[in-house]
Amino acid sequence: MLFSELGLAETVLQAVTESGYEKPTPIQAQAIPLVLEGRDVIGASQTGTGKTAAFALPTLSKLEPLGKPQCLVLEPTRELAHQVSESFEHYGQHTGHNVALLHGGIGYGSQLEALDRGADIVVATPGRLIDHFYRGTMRFGAIKVLILDEVDRMLDMGFLPDVKKLVNLTPWEGRQTLFFSATMPPAIQTFAQWCLKDPVEVEIARGQVASTVTHAFYPVAMDQRDELLLALLEGTDYHSVMIFTRTRKEADSVAGMLRADGHDKVAVMHSDIRQADRMKALKGFKDGTYEVLVATDVAARGIDISDVSHVINYRVPENAEDYVHRIGRTGRAEKEGDAFTLLTADELDFADSVERFVGRKIDRKKLDDFKYTYTALLDDSPAKPIRKKRRPMKRRKRS
Repeated sequence: MLFSELGLAETVLQAVTESGYEKPTPIQAQAIPLVLEGRDVIGASQTGTGKTAAFALPTLSKLEPLGKPQCLVLEPTRELAHQVSESFEHYGQHTGHNVALLHGGIGYGSQLEALDRGADIVVATPGRLIDHFYRGTMRFGAIKVLILDEVDRMLDMGFLPDVKKLVNLTPWEGRQTLFFSATMPPAIQTFAQWCLKDPVEVEIARGQVASTVTHAFYPVAMDQRDELLLALLEGTDYHSVMIFTRTRKEADSVAGMLRADGHDKVAVMHSDIRQADRMKALKGFKDGTYEVLVATDVAARGIDISDVSHVINYRVPENAEDYVHRIGRTGRAEKEGDAFTLLTADELDFADSVERFVGRKIDRKKLDDFKYTYTALLDDSPAKPIRKKRRPMKRRKRS
């Protein structure tokens, strides 16, 4: 199937063609016709499957530019809101639609200007959108399409009460609701039943790791985690690598350790960093200013960075779904990628959960030339060299 066969508006199809896309991803091929028909949709898919275009393309095709909010998109994080707003602007560049981006961490001035210009599509995080409602600068009476994205993430972050309040502000009659969530725990299922009307479910590749990603656990003693991380980086010819940590403090610590070891192109991204600095880090990582991005899971869900060559989990994630989302940052757009996960004895239960979620045993590997401190985890981990050798790196002189 081609995009030209899906029934999209010619102005939207023009932007898709100019972007070089011809064939839709599976979730796009299934969801776009349903959205164009006006159906409520539940979309369940892992990161990197193209779900943003699955709701943006048909929404832009359906709505006439009227200069007032007709489509509301709720996102859990500022980075996701920014990315989705850019997608609507890109795909709608020939349609005449105006897009307003509303999120915290910055002032209200530019957001008020965007609303005053007559925004047809509003992309927002819940807290800032509620602020605009109480200020009287955002009204919901003309909303025709409500898009709830990464709903499970909004649940994890405690946003669901605010989201329910915002859903209640939008019209029930005549409203189309599009609901996207990587997982569907009971609380999310109940919420979906409350806000959707006779929805059609579209499920793509939940719990599956992309075939372009080679991934493995690297067992190590607890006190050698940092040493093994440095050895993996030293032995890997990476173009760009994302390192995921569990906590903000841990992300700062890992970044500091890397810089001390001579890795000077390192950026950090987590929720304690100012919004402007987070956007600077993300932009710099995309354009090559930084080779390494150390991040908490604020960067794991949905952020579109298409050219990440490697992902390293500093620890096994506590939530099995996050493993798929994290390593899904590499191996995108049909390119090959590698994902390494450091595994210590205290994380075996988390590792078992990950393996149950992905439906298979994950290989255990160890480095040939690394001087391991003994841990029982190494007994069934075959020694294998990393398949690529890192290019020489200039080292910072130590005083």
